[in-house]
Amino acid sequence: MTSQISSVVDIIRTHGAQRSDQVALIEGTNSETWGQLYSRSKQVANGLQAAGVGSQDRVAFLDKNSIEHFEVFYGCALINAVAVDVNWRLAPQEVEYIVNDAEAKVFIVHADFVAVLEAILPNLTHAKMILVINSAGQFADYNDWVSSQLTTDPAITSGPDDVAFQLYSSGTTGRPKGVMLTNTNFLSLIPLTVDVWHFNAGAINLAAMPLFHIGGGGWATAGQYAGCTTVVLREMNPAEVVRLIGAHNITHAFLVPAVIQFMLAVPDVASSNFSSLELIMYGASPISEEVLVRAIETFGSIFGQAYGLTETTGSITDLPPHDHDPSGPRKHLLRSCGRAIPSVEVRIVDTATALDMPVGEVGEIWCRSAQVMKGYWNNPAATAESITPEGWFKSGDAGYMDAEGYVYIHDRVKDMIVSGGENVYPAEVENVLMAHPAVADVAVIGVPHERWGETAKAIIVKRAGVNASEAEIIAYCVERLAKFKCPTSVTWIDVLPRNPTGKILKKDLRAPYWAGMERQVN
Repeated sequence: MTSQISSVVDIIRTHGAQRSDQVALIEGTNSETWGQLYSRSKQVANGLQAAGVGSQDRVAFLDKNSIEHFEVFYGCALINAVAVDVNWRLAPQEVEYIVNDAEAKVFIVHADFVAVLEAILPNLTHAKMILVINSAGQFADYNDWVSSQLTTDPAITSGPDDVAFQLYSSGTTGRPKGVMLTNTNFLSLIPLTVDVWHFNAGAINLAAMPLFHIGGGGWATAGQYAGCTTVVLREMNPAEVVRLIGAHNITHAFLVPAVIQFMLAVPDVASSNFSSLELIMYGASPISEEVLVRAIETFGSIFGQAYGLTETTGSITDLPPHDHDPSGPRKHLLRSCGRAIPSVEVRIVDTATALDMPVGEVGEIWCRSAQVMKGYWNNPAATAESITPEGWFKSGDAGYMDAEGYVYIHDRVKDMIVSGGENVYPAEVENVLMAHPAVADVAVIGVPHERWGETAKAIIVKRAGVNASEAEIIAYCVERLAKFKCPTSVTWIDVLPRNPTGKILKKDLRAPYWAGMERQVN
């Protein structure tokens, strides 16, 4: 049946017609069959079309994980429009920037985020229609709107190079960039999941990570390609993940190591039933040996690691379960993120010469594949900076490759901090802090954190005559940024170390906090 799927929209058309009675989605006490999801998606498509949304126009969506995400995602696909899921953790100004940058003609918001909507509504530049899921009356209700639309398929086709999904990834300049992922990008990866991750129509897939991330939305789409049932967890709760596995006989899940660690601390985890599990993929950061040993004892030898980026439509390497043996002679592989998956080329490059590094020596990880994004939305300069004329994508991560082709992430070429699976770019935080009256100069670095891997730390040169406490600095950031981006600690310094060109020597600032660590990522 998957042989009939050559674009994202074919997923809903194929399974909606041929698997109409099978449950497609479960969220709490709500569920939809593939037939119901197809019908609702057609209504969304017709409603969007009536509102003036055309081919490749953007539709913004702000909600936690929900069934409605999939209705809007496939509704857009049915008219060749583009769904733009917005990170619900962002501050109002950040949401406003993304909705405007995407030039979204329609903005769909859950009632939980009406306060955000109200704060930015006067500044929205392109949104002609606002819909609120579970509206209390001040805005048009999404469900009422859907119910009033026709259930016919608009019968619009989607081409290989058409954008199917646009996800926003923060950048080193402090402004998020819209990553354009096409049908070709998706269909270059997700058919492989049938072979690599053993997805099939009988699988029960857990969508627990945020759907505005490639590790959430991309993972869910991969399972849906195979026609499986997807259990949607609205917001991450490790205890609920433990419960759902047994309650729904979950077979597949994608989680970050921090969540796996939290699950091991759930009081009744030892007595829970995990016999249905076939695969737990993890990514965004390595897993510690201690956590992995306990996880295998609890959940079984079903762990795999993936490494990838939004710009590569997700996974470009795979470390399968048989390479996860903490007591065997190849336990060193646990420090690896695996080998390149089929159809992906990976190189370790000397950025000064663009030549390959010898085996075992550190350079920047580059990859080439049909999975590599079309580019950054309305940002050709950033696209050209990230993708070479020969099609190699520069990951910004530093690592090395062994003689067998296993890739080991060593450090970050860019200054990005990964905190609990969320990307934090210091430039964005620094831009906010520089506006504080007590800050004369600032550098934001990642420091180790027991639970989140690493968190942001602000190292500040205080402005003469102005005082501020650590708590005041952190509170200032919380008012202006998503909480996961905010510093968890502040250190005061007389002067920041800089090189002759004025660049802050962040490596020197990080060194004391990472002393004794095997690598500069946690």
